[in-house]
Amino acid sequence: METRFLKTFLNVVELTSVAAAARLESLTPSAVVQRIRALEADIGTVLLRRSGHSTRPTEAGVAILDMARSLIEGTENLKAIATRNEEIGTIKVGVIHSMITGLLPEILTAMKEARPGIQVDVQPGQSVELYQKILDGTLDAAILVEPPFAISKEHAWRELRRDPLIVLASAAEQKSDTLAILRDSPFIRYDRKHWGGRSVESYLRRHKLSPLDRYELDSLEAIAVLVDRGLGVSIIPDWLPPWPEGLRLRKIPVEGAPTRNLGVIYRRLSSKDRLVEAFSQQACKAAKAKELTLQRS
Repeated sequence: METRFLKTFLNVVELTSVAAAARLESLTPSAVVQRIRALEADIGTVLLRRSGHSTRPTEAGVAILDMARSLIEGTENLKAIATRNEEIGTIKVGVIHSMITGLLPEILTAMKEARPGIQVDVQPGQSVELYQKILDGTLDAAILVEPPFAISKEHAWRELRRDPLIVLASAAEQKSDTLAILRDSPFIRYDRKHWGGRSVESYLRRHKLSPLDRYELDSLEAIAVLVDRGLGVSIIPDWLPPWPEGLRLRKIPVEGAPTRNLGVIYRRLSSKDRLVEAFSQQACKAAKAKELTLQRS
């Protein structure tokens, strides 16, 4: 049985799509289908079925999921141990959504040029869930918002950048006094379940501000679009571009506000520590290079 066929099966299950799994593995959809059929022939039963627009595991497919994941993880750990003194292998890296477009392309480009033997398996998500996956070993590393609590000594934290908080208003807003804007306008709140949203909440409480909440959203891009439509103002991190195109917005600095700190977190000692450390180094270099580019523009 080919373990790479098992990995393709897991990718289809996680992405619920043959086409998405094909893009992830740089294969054609027909090649993915051939791998699944070969795997089903080896096991002797159907593992996947179409369900509407999605591909879902059958009862037999669900039954083998945990063991399949263990086999793949074991295989990758064997490779990592065997090539411990070489930069060859695959690492699973979680990335929050604003960094997928803001910095990840630069990191992956740098990895391809400087560390071509390291394959990065990207898994998007929110900071809270990615941090939990770091703790339970599902991910090798993650780019996320710094937790609002002390990180265990078993894990390393490497800061990439600090996003300043800004008051975001539509271009039609004439006032520049942030307190007046927050007092007089409907407020679109950055979701308090997010660690970045908690820093906004901390600022509001410290200054005893109680804006009139209209919406509470977990997407920075969606908040920017609503502000552009004149539906309210917001306090959000000034995240790395690109931002949604065609918006007419005012970014007003917030004096004395906390920042949203972003970085890479990973376990200090693991079978893939050499690969993860290489990724962390390239992430820091990419962050510094992008910052210099933004300062020049």
